[in-house]
Amino acid sequence: MPWLLSLVVGFASGVFLQSVNGFGWEPVVFVLLLAGLFGGAALRAPRLGYTLGAVFCLLCALGMARTSLADAPLPDTFRADLRHRATYDGTVIQDPDLRETTQRVQVRVHKGAEETAVLVVAKRYPEVSVGDRVRVTGTLLTPTPFDTDGGRVFRYDKYLAKDGVRFLMNFATIRVEARAPWYSLSAALARIKHGFLRGLSATLPTQSAALAGGVVIGGKTGLNKELQNAFIQSGLVHVIVLSGYNVMIVAEWVMALLALVTRSRHMRGVAGALALLLFVGIAGFSATALRATLMALIALYARATGRNYAASRSLLAAIFIMLIWNPLYLVFDPGFGLSITATAGLIWLSPLFSQALVRLRERLHRRAVNKVQAFGIEAMSTTLAAQTGVLPLLLYNTGNLSIVALPANLLVIAVMPLAMAAAGVAGVFGSFFASTVPLVAHVVALPASVLTRYVMLVAETSAALPGAALTIPAFSFGWVLTAYAALVFIASSKRFSMTPQLQLAKKASM
Repeated sequence: MPWLLSLVVGFASGVFLQSVNGFGWEPVVFVLLLAGLFGGAALRAPRLGYTLGAVFCLLCALGMARTSLADAPLPDTFRADLRHRATYDGTVIQDPDLRETTQRVQVRVHKGAEETAVLVVAKRYPEVSVGDRVRVTGTLLTPTPFDTDGGRVFRYDKYLAKDGVRFLMNFATIRVEARAPWYSLSAALARIKHGFLRGLSATLPTQSAALAGGVVIGGKTGLNKELQNAFIQSGLVHVIVLSGYNVMIVAEWVMALLALVTRSRHMRGVAGALALLLFVGIAGFSATALRATLMALIALYARATGRNYAASRSLLAAIFIMLIWNPLYLVFDPGFGLSITATAGLIWLSPLFSQALVRLRERLHRRAVNKVQAFGIEAMSTTLAAQTGVLPLLLYNTGNLSIVALPANLLVIAVMPLAMAAAGVAGVFGSFFASTVPLVAHVVALPASVLTRYVMLVAETSAALPGAALTIPAFSFGWVLTAYAALVFIASSKRFSMTPQLQLAKKASM
């Protein structure tokens, strides 16, 4: 574990320093010299500290170098067209982000021997899909940072650059030249997603269908602005985006179903991995979903081979792999950072909260914890751990402090697996039977309608309470580092283990 921690933290530190400061190559050489000094010291006097220092500095230099390569300059051919009206031929590379009157479409365009990705902002029509060949016309611009309402600066240019998007076209026009070919895998996955969403729209009220789509495959398309704000202020916005929670629930379902079909752990592992990749491919390869998928694949591999699964090592491995693939995720993708801190909170802080709540319960009632109370303690401890893990980074990024987040999450956490299952069934039935036997499709979708309405009611009621959310003024990132250093110190010094009473009660509830 010290080796893996030194490797991952070193690489992430290099990525962070280069992303924030934009150094040249001189600091990389300096850190490499430090690695050499630590390595020489380790050869003269073999000590773990020297060796770990050499590994940390070496990986820090590699992280800085990798980030410099990822943050490439703008292509010269396209830079010559800046602030001019231009027309390009290209291919749609992601599902359009549909708004009330516009759509935002990522298009990979080419000019001569060069190509790049452009975010095209155009009217809702014509409708386009992944894989379509289009011609776009508009004024070519570069995205720029902007100030948020809380006095923070959002690096919109870097946020788009992490997905390879370097240019904007506002008030553009799109003309479809050819639809996606039948053999396009990305187009096929997008068609499955759209068919599922159409099935939800055919069997559920508008807002329930939008929420059901978010619960299963993520995304806020279709939710009105008031409802989106209610989810944000109530601390439930993670419900309507594709998160690690969704991915892990799907992984558990797949493993449970496969256990009924075959006893082979290897077959279950392979089929589970393929099902996870298919699910994430349909939903969209966001950084959060990829991190959760990597951890789930490691867990499936551990089960298939009979090895122990260490969630902390899996998290570190997932971070390392993703930062090698795209170092811009670390600083410029808020969802990635929040996903990592929430998962870390669940791994290292949840046992602390569980132990504290058990002791408080026993002190107040002088009784052992039964299985019902164990479930409640587990739900509360995981919610507290996730909320505590994301809080410093969330406040730094948005300034939004939801006072009602804990009770709101406790009210919905128990129904979310049921809501996902009901919404999945409703979408599938709606896709196949809404036009032929609408009555059956609507009956099947009734549980999803009830559960999504309940979740919306919790969000709206919580957000409407006086003082439900506060706005924290902008502050230095140093306070974020201080807060996480304190949490790391607490988690490492307070190595609580689950009490025997809670362990027995949890086993009895399984």
